[in-house]
Amino acid sequence: MIKFLFKGLVRDRSRSLFPVLTVMFGVMLTVWLYSWIKGAENTFIESSAKFSTGHVKIMSRAYAENASQIPNDLALIGIEELLKNLKKKDFPEFIWTPRIRFAGLIDVPDEYGETMAQGPVAGLAVDLFSPRSPEKEIINLEKSIIRGRLPEKPGEILISDEFAQKLNLEPGETATLISSTMYGSMAVKNFYVAGTVRFGIAAMDRGTIVADISDIQNALDMEDAAGEILGFFKDFMYRNKKADEIKAAFNLRYSDEEDEFSPVMDTLYNQNGLADILAMTEVFSGVVVGIFIVAMSIVLWNAGLMGNIRRYGEIGVRLAMGEDKGHIYRSIIAESLIIGCIGSFLGTALGLAISYYLQVKGINVGSLMKDASFMFGEVMRAKITPVSFIIGFFPGILATLLGASISGIGIYKRKTSQLIRELEA
Repeated sequence: MIKFLFKGLVRDRSRSLFPVLTVMFGVMLTVWLYSWIKGAENTFIESSAKFSTGHVKIMSRAYAENASQIPNDLALIGIEELLKNLKKKDFPEFIWTPRIRFAGLIDVPDEYGETMAQGPVAGLAVDLFSPRSPEKEIINLEKSIIRGRLPEKPGEILISDEFAQKLNLEPGETATLISSTMYGSMAVKNFYVAGTVRFGIAAMDRGTIVADISDIQNALDMEDAAGEILGFFKDFMYRNKKADEIKAAFNLRYSDEEDEFSPVMDTLYNQNGLADILAMTEVFSGVVVGIFIVAMSIVLWNAGLMGNIRRYGEIGVRLAMGEDKGHIYRSIIAESLIIGCIGSFLGTALGLAISYYLQVKGINVGSLMKDASFMFGEVMRAKITPVSFIIGFFPGILATLLGASISGIGIYKRKTSQLIRELEA
């Protein structure tokens, strides 16, 4: 029966070509949009994790309550012992790295030592010089260099290229950081600008310096202290369930609700409103699929109505030969399944091809992100996931079934004699 119906569809292109093309393009758009949404979600997670939240983050309880204000006076103390325990005893399956975020002014002196240019800066202190430090790879420093070179010794910093151009600051020149220490006094320290960087994240490129953590600890009186300790899965793939388990185990062991300076761990999802944003993307994915199911069902319903009108003669003959209406209706449903499967397969293949291209090449949306205040890379890429291979079949097959089911109801509303008269006409 299926072979007979398939031959009929192949030989009568008016019954198959338009529905197959409709399903194919609808499924292609569904697969592409789903992969694009997942790519945007992955870009957001990756950028936030690398530059801000980590997969998990350890802070003091007081620091965590005011993290957006970067309160280094509430930083963690005794991080060397804590890091030793984390790396060797407690959670060796994670990569652990301390960081200090800070704010201040960058002052650029002229040849006489007078201020030539000055601007506010956001600083990021990471471990640049330890042999096993993963920070250069995590924040992709080597590929981010625009001018100059990476810091090679203490007292050298990197500055965002856009910010350096505004200050007329060149690699090889000296800049002065003016900030406040952990204890609230003024901190002034000269740095040698080794190079300029561009991360492709508007929030970082507007005005950021990157320094070695030991330099900033000395400058801000933060010996053996850090604002944050970030943890990453070794394959850099975030897994929320596992992160929650690590968080619960750490907080049970180390955190004390009565001590505001005791360490506390939080996961990526619970920082910077990421949980709400990612939940919205999941809802949007469902809405996209739902819209295409409804839209394709309406189109295929109309196509089915037109097709059935053209086939009234055929249906009349089949009824005259004794075939019951239920069998005819079921055969139309079977035809729609064949069309849905063919269209879904072709649409999925085409959608995956487009998504793969966008996953490799990406699209630069930097012009839309100039004023963005959150960590989001300017190159958006699609991301093909296992769900991408099957999600198109839901709207593809369901829409054809709904369209055929609705349009085929007309068979039951017409009398056999009427269909035969239409055949004779």
